[in-house]
Amino acid sequence: MTRRKKTKYVHEGKYMAEVEVELIVHENEWSPYLTLEDAYKLDDVRNALRRGDLTTAAKNAVIYELHPITIGSGIAQPSAPADARTSRR
Repeated sequence: MTRRKKTKYVHEGKYMAEVEVELIVHENEWSPYLTLEDAYKLDDVRNALRRGDLTTAAKNAVIYELHPITIGSGIAQPSAPADARTSRR
């Protein structure tokens, strides 16, 4: 049995979390698998992101906020925030 570190990604809504877990590798068909506490850690981070509780999620992960981009003229451009998309006349 060996153990190795792995980064898992959890995506919920406009957030993505990078969670470090440990995989257990055996010489059998069910390998590799997570430790029970790492499986709970992934669930806790996912549930915190669903609630919008970034403070709790950040205790076990690095949190990223995702923004859509617009592809036009061959150049990727960040989209304007939703409140800036309305025209102001």
